[in-house]
Amino acid sequence: MPEGTLCNKKPIDSAEALNTLLSDTSGEVYYREMKSIEVDTKLLWKTIQNTCKSRIRTWLEICAHCGMCADSCFLYLVDDHNPKQVPAYKIQSTLGEIIRKKGNVDNNFMIKTMEIAWSQCTCCNRCAMYCPHGIDVGIMMGYLRGLLYQQGFVPWELKIGAGMHRVYRAQMDVTNEDFVDTFEWIVEEYEDEYPGLKAPVDIQGADIMYTVNAREVKHYPEDLAEAAILFHIAGENWTVPSKGWEQTSLSMFAGDWAACKMQVETVYDAMERLKPKIMVGTECGHAHRATVVEGPYWVGRKDGRPPVKSIHYVEWLADALKTGKLKIDPAKRLKVPVTLQDSCNYVRNHGLKSATREIIKHIVEPGYFIEMSPNKEHNYCCGGGGGFNGVGLYRPQRNKALITKRDQILSTGAKLVLAPCHNCWDAIRDLEEEYTIGIEWSFLKPVIIKMLDIPEHLRPRE
Repeated sequence: MPEGTLCNKKPIDSAEALNTLLSDTSGEVYYREMKSIEVDTKLLWKTIQNTCKSRIRTWLEICAHCGMCADSCFLYLVDDHNPKQVPAYKIQSTLGEIIRKKGNVDNNFMIKTMEIAWSQCTCCNRCAMYCPHGIDVGIMMGYLRGLLYQQGFVPWELKIGAGMHRVYRAQMDVTNEDFVDTFEWIVEEYEDEYPGLKAPVDIQGADIMYTVNAREVKHYPEDLAEAAILFHIAGENWTVPSKGWEQTSLSMFAGDWAACKMQVETVYDAMERLKPKIMVGTECGHAHRATVVEGPYWVGRKDGRPPVKSIHYVEWLADALKTGKLKIDPAKRLKVPVTLQDSCNYVRNHGLKSATREIIKHIVEPGYFIEMSPNKEHNYCCGGGGGFNGVGLYRPQRNKALITKRDQILSTGAKLVLAPCHNCWDAIRDLEEEYTIGIEWSFLKPVIIKMLDIPEHLRPRE
């Protein structure tokens, strides 16, 4: 079976190839060609022998089939407790089967495995918390995605996303020039309201180097302005890099590990070049995981850390409020029922539950904050993580997956959901569109700006 023109084992490495794939509406030709891809079984088994080390092999062997992981999985819960949605079954029937057969699997098996890897797991890692052996199906599913990507079995949108990182070092076709121009333009729009507001680019030795999500640049640049305003009011010495500004990694969702390394290297190169004291990343969970948690290992850093201390935006914001760099006008605090979406990638996988609740203490009137149940590191995935939000082929499954989060929110009675993460924000927006439960949702930046007590000398003159 020959490889297709659009669907094949070759990564997207040029703007021309990207545009060709983008022109295939909804991946119609791409998925048709996928049915004819021949599995390179020798390469598949060789890759497993070289990369599947003792941790994953041990996890596959020691699973006791106890079912403790079942109720931990929100996809199992929304699918009427379908036994095929038990995390242990999902990984044993896919990665486990590939290893048992020494890579000798066919096209039909790989297409079915692709569906499981991207529509039946968001790699939220919640199951690992409840497994008596500590088996992390999310980690194994991420590894499985890499095997699938290598063989050409990856959703159309994520093949494009990984290609964007290879060509533009951003998840969208935003060049470095586009970023700087957009950043400077949008900040200039607010200069009259905030005297002295600047758009600092490539400042050596700044206290903070700020990195963003390319979607902010392309679709809602006001987020860039809001970050600039808050740093300005807080009196921070900060900058953005003209190259290495994109913190996200759709390559991680796609399983394109080579592109993951390329992407993180550009951010780390910016750290080395500008030598800031810390890096602060925007309100994005997977960006933090990719750059701060996983990234050091992708690029081979032996200390497991980025070149400079790197924190999520909620950490900076919590500290700015706690230390008084930012002051809130008590009269402007939120006085509507509010709940908080805990992002899997920086709460469960990096322990930042306290930072978000420190922020809540400052911005929500006592008595109006209602925790979801469960919450913090036990919270369920929003339903759109791991790339699930963006894959049209699996949109019906994604919409069904939103039900768990819908019911959590409804149980709180909240009218506003604070979601300091791009994928969570998107999923909750789509949840409201799909089920119309009467909620609003927001990042933290716009909420904070509306209630700031701005020092007199930073206010515009009449």
